[in-house]
Amino acid sequence: MAPPAGTTGAQLGRRQWAFSFALVTSLFFTWGFAYGLLDVLNAHFQTVFGISKLQSTLLQLAYFGAYFVWAPFAGTFMRRVGYKKGIHIGLGLYSIGAIFFWPSAKYETYGGFVGSTFVIGCGLSTLEVAANSYISVLGTPQYAAARLNFSQGFQGVASFAGPLIASRWFFTGANATSLGTVQWVYLAVAGLGIALNILFFFCDLPEITEDALAEEIDEVGITDGQGPFWQQYRCIFGFVAQTAYVGAQVTVASFAVNFLVDQGVGIDQSKASQLFSLCQVTFTVGRFVGVLVLNFIDPALLLAFYGFCCSLFCLLVSQLPGYSAVACLFCLFFFESICYPCIFTLGTKNLGLHTKRGSGLIVMGVGGGAWYPPAQGALADKTYTRHSYLVPASGYIAMTLYAAGLVVDQSRKNGFSFRNRDELTANLKRTNDNFSPTESLPGDAKGRSSSEKKVSSDELVKVV
Repeated sequence: MAPPAGTTGAQLGRRQWAFSFALVTSLFFTWGFAYGLLDVLNAHFQTVFGISKLQSTLLQLAYFGAYFVWAPFAGTFMRRVGYKKGIHIGLGLYSIGAIFFWPSAKYETYGGFVGSTFVIGCGLSTLEVAANSYISVLGTPQYAAARLNFSQGFQGVASFAGPLIASRWFFTGANATSLGTVQWVYLAVAGLGIALNILFFFCDLPEITEDALAEEIDEVGITDGQGPFWQQYRCIFGFVAQTAYVGAQVTVASFAVNFLVDQGVGIDQSKASQLFSLCQVTFTVGRFVGVLVLNFIDPALLLAFYGFCCSLFCLLVSQLPGYSAVACLFCLFFFESICYPCIFTLGTKNLGLHTKRGSGLIVMGVGGGAWYPPAQGALADKTYTRHSYLVPASGYIAMTLYAAGLVVDQSRKNGFSFRNRDELTANLKRTNDNFSPTESLPGDAKGRSSSEKKVSSDELVKVV
């Protein structure tokens, strides 16, 4: 099947750009809500099924293992049929997995929950490949990190809504030892997925193709995406960094409720769930703050700084007692905020014909969330939950090394810059300067110049 005909984000008008941006951003709420509920279910199932912390991490293994297994197929599929059909497949799998929570709760089978979570993970990995990639290329690369942070901010809103619902319905009264409310919550989640699928069916979503993206960067002299995929080292090492970071982020959140209860300062499970929700609020605030900062600061440089702060506060969480560690946990959530979107946009930047395949690889890195929680759970069962936070610290350190390497590479090629640079415009100007006044620009370059006026719609992010 031939890839669908399409355009680039730079060629969309203001209204069409804003509509596409808002429509795809709505998807981020779906997996944010599912992810927020997952971390609380981890602790809830320990009580209902009487399982250990290590056994409870099977949910994370299923959810994030689905990303590792399914994301490459999702990227390949979307190369052939486009973003919109990929979104339909993702929402379909997401709804099916949520529906199967009903019989799992009805018959109280932990294995059923694990299987249903795997199906949800397959759906969400498909949505992540589509939505993250689409938002990244929906405009100039200069503001790709800011755009994706803004969209993923709504994932953060849904992430703290999940624990809030759980603290009210999962951990109070008779619900603290039953699964009755779980089935109703996930039935509503399935309904949300079905409604979004119907909405996307009737909406016109412009297709942005890899051929158009490759032409866009070639005409301004950027050659980063040329050559075979295995030579796209920025993307390949981005996969490693994403695997390490997501593993760290997931395991920090997975054991947050246990950590807060075990601090010995009078925090029960219900209050711990509320505090965890406030941690997610902190994360979300940090993401929207990051949108503003990324308009001015180089994304790789800012990622290196945030990665260092994540490493530091994670180590402090593992060593400090009482409320000091709780405060460091809140700081850790704040500095996690921009990391995932920045790694994604930096790893898929200027990939051209490899954009969707590279997006699938970076999203595959979310599978790191399957490996870190069992390691931390095993350490938490043997020692203390607090000391087990040494495990995610290793992931933050690996991410920081990736970001620092990008800063060095950029400085070597184009000189060090503290500010966020418009690489396309700079290369276009350099290309234009190579023509004498009597020569005319190539037709493609003219098209690029005129489309820059349209891409000013991308400055909507700066306004926000």
